[in-house]
Amino acid sequence: MTTDTPARLLTLLSLLQTPREWPGGELADRLGVSRRTVRRDVDRLRELGYPVQATMGADGGYRLVAGKAMPPLVLDDEEAVAIAVGLRAGAGHAVEGLDEASVRALAKLEQVLPSRLRHRVTTLQAATTPLTTGDGPSIATGTLTVMASTVAGHERLRFAYRAGDGTGSRRVTEPYRLVSTGRRWYLIAYDLDREDWRTFRVDRVSEPFATGARFTPRELPTGDAAEYLRRSMQRRNDSYDIEVHFLDAPEVVAARLPQWLGAAPEAADGGASCVLRATVSDAPEWMAVRLAMTGLEFRVRRPLELVDQVRELGARLGRAAPPDTA
Repeated sequence: MTTDTPARLLTLLSLLQTPREWPGGELADRLGVSRRTVRRDVDRLRELGYPVQATMGADGGYRLVAGKAMPPLVLDDEEAVAIAVGLRAGAGHAVEGLDEASVRALAKLEQVLPSRLRHRVTTLQAATTPLTTGDGPSIATGTLTVMASTVAGHERLRFAYRAGDGTGSRRVTEPYRLVSTGRRWYLIAYDLDREDWRTFRVDRVSEPFATGARFTPRELPTGDAAEYLRRSMQRRNDSYDIEVHFLDAPEVVAARLPQWLGAAPEAADGGASCVLRATVSDAPEWMAVRLAMTGLEFRVRRPLELVDQVRELGARLGRAAPPDTA
């Protein structure tokens, strides 16, 4: 018999999270208590926000249903390992818009994972290779989770940083937000030594360390991390302007474009087509591929480097297709 009420509630919750209906008698047998105690424990879970639904009958059953809010979940060892492995993969190869959420969730989960389970997660991930990989630089998930935890906890972050020209430095920052562009991760942070806001490419970060020193977040100049990153990229020497004419309506094109472009297509030809004007810092080779991935008809107007890359990509793909023998 389980006499420890908190432990019994956790066991009951773990059973109810299995997608099935549990007869009251079976729950009582599993927990080693009376049906009356099961009813009281179900009432306690409801008070904690868990939407437990009861069915009437000689042996009334209970099941956990969808509620208005997301209550805490209880995971067994196998479930925790499976979710952690999935989130580690999602942090680097997630659906656009979900990659940052994957990192935040992973940071929360790994913070409470016992060392034996964390070792299993690392071992399993090292033994597997994803079929599809991103074409951006690889980043250790540990680096991302340390950064995510300091962002969430308003904790100063110290790390080593390698600039584009190879120059190394040590930074002490107040991390504000992690932003993913689909190919790269960036950290928006206030650099305490330089007394100014800075943007750091996460693939150039090493030895991240959460100092434990708390801080009150400062107000970001633009108010939005994605907008700050976009403006930061515009100021760099390696950024350039693109102009692309799409042969579809603006709303169709907008749904296919990545959010990190930070620009909306402008209607043309009475709304039958549109023009995209944006400032980007990715290599023209990548931009050609990204435009092709929209699956839409388009014409690149500028710059000439992008025009050449689109032409070369088309020719290369044409050569890759076998000749029509029909």
